Amino acid sequence: MLKTYPTSFLLPKRLKLAPLIGRFEPDSTSTCPAAQQQTNCLSTDTAATATATSSFSPPHDTSQPVLLAPHSRPPQNTMADAEPKSRRPNFTYFPLGYKEAVQQWWTSVSPRQAERKVLSFVPYLREAGTETVASQLHELAKSDPFGQRVWRSSMVQLSGKNRTLNELAIERVDEQAEDTLVMLHGYGAGLGFYYKNFEPLSRPKGWRLYALDMLGMGNSSRPPFKIQAKDPKEKITEAENWFIDALEEWRKARNIEKFTLLGHSLGGYLAVCYALKYPGRLNKLILASPVGIPEDPWAVNADMPEPEESTLANEFVQDQESIVRREPAGDNAAYLQAENKAAAAAKPNTITTPPKRPIPNWLVWLWDANISPFSIVRMAGPLGPRFVSGWTTRRFNHLPPEEKDALHTYSYSLFRQKGSGEYALPYILAPGAYARNPIINRIEEVGRQVISPATETAPAVKETGLPIVFMYGENDWMDVAGGYAAEEKVKQRIVKALMEGSEEEKRNERGSAKVVVIPNAGHHLHLDNPDEFNTVIRREMEDTRQARLRERGNNGV
Repeated sequence: MLKTYPTSFLLPKRLKLAPLIGRFEPDSTSTCPAAQQQTNCLSTDTAATATATSSFSPPHDTSQPVLLAPHSRPPQNTMADAEPKSRRPNFTYFPLGYKEAVQQWWTSVSPRQAERKVLSFVPYLREAGTETVASQLHELAKSDPFGQRVWRSSMVQLSGKNRTLNELAIERVDEQAEDTLVMLHGYGAGLGFYYKNFEPLSRPKGWRLYALDMLGMGNSSRPPFKIQAKDPKEKITEAENWFIDALEEWRKARNIEKFTLLGHSLGGYLAVCYALKYPGRLNKLILASPVGIPEDPWAVNADMPEPEESTLANEFVQDQESIVRREPAGDNAAYLQAENKAAAAAKPNTITTPPKRPIPNWLVWLWDANISPFSIVRMAGPLGPRFVSGWTTRRFNHLPPEEKDALHTYSYSLFRQKGSGEYALPYILAPGAYARNPIINRIEEVGRQVISPATETAPAVKETGLPIVFMYGENDWMDVAGGYAAEEKVKQRIVKALMEGSEEEKRNERGSAKVVVIPNAGHHLHLDNPDEFNTVIRREMEDTRQARLRERGNNGV
């Protein structure tokens, strides 16, 4: 069903880039009232929708494309009202000007430099292996209230050609690390987006942190992405394995026996896949706003059309300011307050569920043709930074200017690189970010796999559960109802294990599940409210350490 296209391609005549650019910018002639612009004008009107159904091209009307929200303009004064209508309005969807975009494209820094700039905002931690490391450690002893900590950046070689993972390791100097936390980013992102979390999460003693760029993303190598399978289900598995096999190779290269795995968005989805394929390697699974948990029949049935609605639009129209004001973009806090959560989750487009919006035909076409958004950024050339600014400005507008600019540069440096792992997306997710093999149908088997099969002399060794934490932002466009449904499935599986397991398995049962909602945060909860996010993760790290000590005591070690 899907084909992987190279980065260089030709769009159909009715999908030329120039018309799309025009469609992406707010239209000064929009007739939508200002009070309704943030909600009702996100999708095309009835006539435009009918037109879109018969063509791949965006409808030529005065409303906005469905994934992009117009911004209300401040009232003009009398003199401004008297100005000629032909004057070009000050568009703000892509805040970076054309001149600035071309300059950034021409003088852009390398991805490595952009990453280091973001890491420079991490307090206390110093880079290891520099000429002045001795003096740095001396200064750290005086200035770092949580002990001396250093970071190292490495490219870890894997098997095969052009397969390396970009790694950031954070260690406490002169301390023995007995626990390991591994952090995975989301789709198209990189380890630098965790820069607000590195210092707080490296405070607990006895822990070592690794942040990884997934294969084909971030600053890891970008080998060609090819799917050999013919069966739709096998294609999904092959796409998942492309990432998680690389993670397992990395674990072996670093000689890590067991670790705690934290994954955000697509990283959370792949963390579940890793736990299922490689049992016995995890102490805990932390899923931060994971994609792909709920089931959508349109996405899992190959005989049905692709999904027509999605909450994905909120990733493009929601900004940090709206999150702080708690404007509806998937009010998970309201869902938590609902007496009947099942009934609340069943009601679409209410304050208790993230709003779904129609998915335009041109987006479905691009998705199924495996033309990623980063392909468009690369194709845009000098306008690439301007496209990226439409997302980075809203996503990082709560940060100090220097950090916001660094993250914009970092994002563009990642998005413009050669296409690779990004092409796995349509195999794993349907348009609108619905999983083709939903996690909800697999989550109860996490922590229940066979570690080693039975032999003639010894019985099979099986996992006896795994602690799983589902984390969501209060205004997350990922629906927290999916997390609660998954939590319930895990708990039902625990009850079954306690009823049907052997006495030894009952004694060793360690499965658990819970949902945590971070206030004043959206999908990027680790950036939106890092203080609360870090507090929750540190608490989970301490629980993991205590569980390991109890297990060691029970085994007489």
